[in-house]
Amino acid sequence: MSMPALVRVLDLVPVPEPGPDEVVIRVEAAPLNPSDMGLLFGGADMAAAAASGPAGRPVVTAPIPDAAIRGLAGRAGTPMPAGSEGAGTVVAAGGSAAAQALLGKVVAAAGGGMYSQYRSVNVALCLELPAGATAIEGAASFVNPMTVLGMVETMRMENHSALAHTAAASNLGQMLSRLCIEQQIPLVNIVRKPDQEAMLRAAGAVHVCNSTSGHQL
Repeated sequence: MSMPALVRVLDLVPVPEPGPDEVVIRVEAAPLNPSDMGLLFGGADMAAAAASGPAGRPVVTAPIPDAAIRGLAGRAGTPMPAGSEGAGTVVAAGGSAAAQALLGKVVAAAGGGMYSQYRSVNVALCLELPAGATAIEGAASFVNPMTVLGMVETMRMENHSALAHTAAASNLGQMLSRLCIEQQIPLVNIVRKPDQEAMLRAAGAVHVCNSTSGHQL
């Protein structure tokens, strides 16, 4: 009996027509968040992945270990577009004033399915970027910032007065550090490399711990 497999493909779909409160974004940049990796790869063994098909429409197949099957049962046989957020230029807009106002603008969006050339998104899920900002600069405007705000809000709801973060050198960690400095929240930044420690201290972080060196705060 062969092992079940996760299959990922590039597919051609029609360019979507925007509804009244929607815009069509030509996606120019999209980050790869851990949540995106979970959707893309599930529990598949990507070390054993194999590619097939033509270069323009490749198919990647990876075996799924028995331990991961139960968690993936609900998505079996269902195509799942990936990419939680991204940014690009609005090339078409619906008839509403809000949609028309974004035509030609560079926007970030959290519409799901952003690993596409074109994505139709409701204007409520779009963020117009400042003049001169590029799609690459604005592509990660939702997942990490919202996570940082959620961490600080949770700290306050649970009546804590400080935070410790074990992935402090990550993109999210740097955002959290900047917010904590601005709001004067004590933050212990835990990293694993000397250059990461130096980077955070240069950015104003006070409490930085290199977990591999025995460095004291």
